[in-house]
Amino acid sequence: GERSEEAAAWFEAVYSAVGEIPRGRVTSYGHIARLLGKLGVCLKHLPLPSTDSSRRSARWHSGNVPWQRVINAKGGISPRGPGSAARQAASLRREGVHVEEDSMGVFSVDLGRFGWFPDVLPSEVGDDEEGSSEDEDSE
Repeated sequence: GERSEEAAAWFEAVYSAVGEIPRGRVTSYGHIARLLGKLGVCLKHLPLPSTDSSRRSARWHSGNVPWQRVINAKGGISPRGPGSAARQAASLRREGVHVEEDSMGVFSVDLGRFGWFPDVLPSEVGDDEEGSSEDEDSE
């Protein structure tokens, strides 16, 4: 029905936006939500890529959406299940992000150094250079 089409469009928007986070950078769930207007639990439900050659993978899956680049607003990696925070930390480290682990086993990233917080998604900038505001006189 209409609701499932709306949900599918929302998941598509979230996965596409997360795909724009540059390698070696991170952003928060809240920032993606602000860029898109709202945020659900899409990343939690991101499927794994299909390893069955007879089955087609979902369009978006953990192999083509850089889910590891989204962390909480304090720079922390939020565990979503056993070992998930360690896997996310390892994925970020492979991209050159420095991930700290405290004595309690909590992983965090310095958002001042590795954060990515654009005002708009690069795909929405169009042909203008990012940060350009030269078309103000056309209003």
